[in-house]
Amino acid sequence: MSLAPMMSSSRLRDLQAFDDTNAGVKGLIDAGVTTLPSFFHHPPQNLPKPVAHDLPGGSSSFTIPVIDLAGVTTADPSRRAEVVGEVLAAANKFGFFQVLNHGVPEASMSGMLAAVRRFNEEPVEVKRAYYTRDHGRSVRYHCNQDLFRASAAKWRDTVYLEMAPTEPSPEEIPAALRGVASEYTRQVRRLGSTLLELLSEALGVRSGYLEEEAGCLDWILVGAHYYPACPEPHLTMGATTHSDYSFLTVLLQDAVGSGALQVLVQEEKEGEEGRWADVHAVPGALVVNIGDFLQLISNDRFKSVQHRVVSKKEGPRASVACFFQTYGAAAATKVCAPIVFPDGTPPVYKSATVEELLVSFRAKNGHATLDHFRL
Repeated sequence: MSLAPMMSSSRLRDLQAFDDTNAGVKGLIDAGVTTLPSFFHHPPQNLPKPVAHDLPGGSSSFTIPVIDLAGVTTADPSRRAEVVGEVLAAANKFGFFQVLNHGVPEASMSGMLAAVRRFNEEPVEVKRAYYTRDHGRSVRYHCNQDLFRASAAKWRDTVYLEMAPTEPSPEEIPAALRGVASEYTRQVRRLGSTLLELLSEALGVRSGYLEEEAGCLDWILVGAHYYPACPEPHLTMGATTHSDYSFLTVLLQDAVGSGALQVLVQEEKEGEEGRWADVHAVPGALVVNIGDFLQLISNDRFKSVQHRVVSKKEGPRASVACFFQTYGAAAATKVCAPIVFPDGTPPVYKSATVEELLVSFRAKNGHATLDHFRL
C-alpha cells in the first residue's frame, strides 16, 4: 500500500522541494548540511542497535561463506562437485556468499566503481539530464525510487540501467559510465551463467535449467549506488531491511565503510531471533545473494534473506548491484513456478507471475514477500 495518502502536506512539500533540486543526497553534502532533514529520520525500532545486532563474540566472529571458483570450468569433475556442494550449503543456509576467481577482471571492477563515483561527483547541471522517476526510461538517476512512498528516505543516490535484454544506446548512458557499464555488465553476465549452472546442479537438475528453462538470465538491471558520508548516521539508513525481488543478485562493493552491508543470519535454534552480521569487503570478491524469485523456484531449498545497509560517517561508499530479474511489460507474463523434484517433494509455493510478486513486494516494503504465495 502506498504511504503517500497518509503523508502530511508539510512533509510532502519538503520531499518535493528536495526532489526538485535533482541533486540527491550528494547535493545536501555539497550544500554543507550537518543536520539531516527530518524526512531522513527512521523510527528507532528500524535502526541498528549499537551492540545487540552483533553475533555472539561480535559480528567480526562471523563471515558469510567465501567460495573459490578456481577450476570450476575445468574437466575435473571432483573439483566442480566440491564447488557445487559449497554453493548448495551457502544458498540453503545463508542465502549469501562471496566468490573469488570469478573471471571478472579487477580492472573492470575498479573501473566500474570509479565510474560510479565520477558520475555522482559531477556538477548537478550534468547529472540533471538523467534525474527522473519515469520507469519508461532505461537509465534513471534519482534519490530513492520510493521517496514519496516510504516512511523515511534512505541516505543514498542511485543510477539504474536496464542492461539486458536490450542495452540502452550510448547516448542514453551518462558519459562517466558509458562503455564501462557495458563491459562490466557483459563480464557479470558471463559469471551469472556459471553461477546459475552451479545452482542448477545444486538443485539436482540439469546445469542449463535455471538459465534456459527458468529464464533467470534474460534480464539484468544494474543499480549503481552512491552513499556519501553521513553527518548523523545514527538517524538514518542506506537501505532498510529487505530481500531482493530478483532471481539472483551479484554485488560489487568498495572497501569504504566496510561492514555497511549487513545480512540477517538465523539462529540454529528454532524460535530464536536472527542476528545481523557485517558483510565485509573481501579484496577481489563479488557478493552473491539469492533473490525471492529463486527461493520460490527452488521450492525453499535456497533462501532469500533479509539484508540492509547501515549509514556510516565514512564515505563516500559506492556499490554496484546486478539484479537478474524480469521487469517492464515482460513481468506480467513471466511465470515463476517451483521445480518438481524427482523425490516427490510437494510444492511449497503456488506459481506466480513476476508482476504478482512485485505487487506483493511493494505492498510489504520488501518484508516476507513470499508468504502470500505459500500453499
